[in-house]
Amino acid sequence: MESPLINVQTLKELGSNPKLVILDATIDKVNEKIDDQNKALIPNSLFFDIEGCFSDHNSGLPHTMVSAATFTKQVQQLGIDRDSILVIYDRWGVYSSPRAWWMFRYMGHTQTYVLDGGIKAWQQAQLPTVPNHVLATGSGDFIASPQSQWFADKESVLASIGLHSTTIIDARGAGRFNGTVPEPREGIRSGHIPGSSNLPFDQVLNGPFMQDKATLSSIFATHLQADKPTTFTCGSGITASILALAANQIGATDIAVYDGSWTEWGGDTSLPIA
Repeated sequence: MESPLINVQTLKELGSNPKLVILDATIDKVNEKIDDQNKALIPNSLFFDIEGCFSDHNSGLPHTMVSAATFTKQVQQLGIDRDSILVIYDRWGVYSSPRAWWMFRYMGHTQTYVLDGGIKAWQQAQLPTVPNHVLATGSGDFIASPQSQWFADKESVLASIGLHSTTIIDARGAGRFNGTVPEPREGIRSGHIPGSSNLPFDQVLNGPFMQDKATLSSIFATHLQADKPTTFTCGSGITASILALAANQIGATDIAVYDGSWTEWGGDTSLPIA
């Protein structure tokens, strides 16, 4: 499958494939919690715990990427193999599933896809749900192989600003980007990375679904530059991944997510802001 985004029908067709692994990568939104008491899940879903197992809690930042060794260990514990076909969804629609997709792509697993519309698309198709995740029955043989072009840190972003070598797109809302509303996290400066453009992540979405390819191409027309790689940033690396997925959906391949995003940049007074 060439597209990183698949629909419910394609997932149904994959259902009998023994290599298929379905991952629920739901996390809470800022100031909005998911209902974990009344879960509706796709049958045979494993829980991909972004907040717990797949964030580096020693970094001082939310959601930052774990090491390759930790990623390997945690993914193996989910029973995932090197040749597994991963379909990732979340219970919001398309929100945190792209973050898990990006993590797997960065760690070298190409057969990774996001279910467009998430559980809401599944329910709209009147397909059955279950209230609980399944547990892995054994360990997988997955080995992380980091692909550096998918990952950006503050040093690489700072260097690219001076060279004007990278397109930087910020997924936060216009108020946060322009510094006219306060940041939701205490102690973080307001504004944006110099030279970046603003594309609020909800513009690439149509309710719980991703916009169609023609609409995405139109949206990105004034942001993407064919001769430059693109780095996506946001508050903490979650919604930046939505833009990365959307760009990849229309054929952009030289893309990276700035892992620390504005929580790191805005919290470091040595870094320039606009």
